[in-house]
Amino acid sequence: MQPRNMSMSGVVDLAAVKAAQEAKAKAEQARAEAARQGGGGAVSPADLVIDVDEAGFERDVLQRSTEVPVVIDFWAEWCQPCKQLSPVLERLAVEYDGRFLLAKIDVDANQLLMQQFGVQGIPAVFAVVAGQALPLFQGAAGEAQIRQTLDQLVQVAEQRFGLTGLTVDPDAEPGGGDRAAQDVPTGPYDALLEAAVRALDSGDLSGAVQAYRNVLADDPGNPEATLGLAQAELLQRVQGLDPVRVRKDAAEKPQDVEAQIVAADLDLVGGHVEDAFGRLIETVGRTAGDDRETVRVRLLKLFEVVGAEDPRVIAARRALARALF
Repeated sequence: MQPRNMSMSGVVDLAAVKAAQEAKAKAEQARAEAARQGGGGAVSPADLVIDVDEAGFERDVLQRSTEVPVVIDFWAEWCQPCKQLSPVLERLAVEYDGRFLLAKIDVDANQLLMQQFGVQGIPAVFAVVAGQALPLFQGAAGEAQIRQTLDQLVQVAEQRFGLTGLTVDPDAEPGGGDRAAQDVPTGPYDALLEAAVRALDSGDLSGAVQAYRNVLADDPGNPEATLGLAQAELLQRVQGLDPVRVRKDAAEKPQDVEAQIVAADLDLVGGHVEDAFGRLIETVGRTAGDDRETVRVRLLKLFEVVGAEDPRVIAARRALARALF
């Protein structure tokens, strides 16, 4: 199979002036939020090549694309050209020193992602920049052509979206962060977590939210606090709502983003998890721009309430990816 045209004209088409400005602003916001939460630290060279599946696509590709261009290598074990191309891409990912991240997707295990990107044959290489997907090439290609394409990708990502890539530290532990940071004890948070639970039990939602935020201020990745905060904020949002009025508004105003978001919150509190997810995914599909982003962010918040490993969340993430692309 011969490689397709490897020009970067597709980036220009995707990055029309208005779209580029919006994507750049969102990327800057995402990077600022990551920095505020303690992210954005140095990574090891081993972290520049990652395996991605459908469940982790939102986190590992879409979200990461707001800080670094993500190159996607669609491959399979039985594909002989893939065995020639993949090692070249992996070596270049390290050589480019954080200017792009290589995400490897096994098409046999991730048929849905293959369909969403319209992959007709493998190897196939795409990129995602600030949430925008574009094809790079299909089929085996020479290293000189690959380098030219990657150079153009890096240049466009920096000039149009302000993505300067990742900081790579050869001494950093794989998995992100340096050894010194990883060796620092996070400290006991049992008292704060217990205080949050007591606040929830007593109906003091503001107190619970603050207690969870206090934990996350010191330990941004604390899973119990992340889940607790999402649940407390959800309960805080629906407090005092009139369910009949909310559902009436949502039914009568399908184009009203806020009406659908509030109804989804009520759906989730009432235990109608799939209804809540489905409502917001449908809203994502019929909106654009800031409205779409608002709905997407709220849906991710609801995913946190239920938990990343829940099958309903995994299925909804796949449906969200279809709606976005």
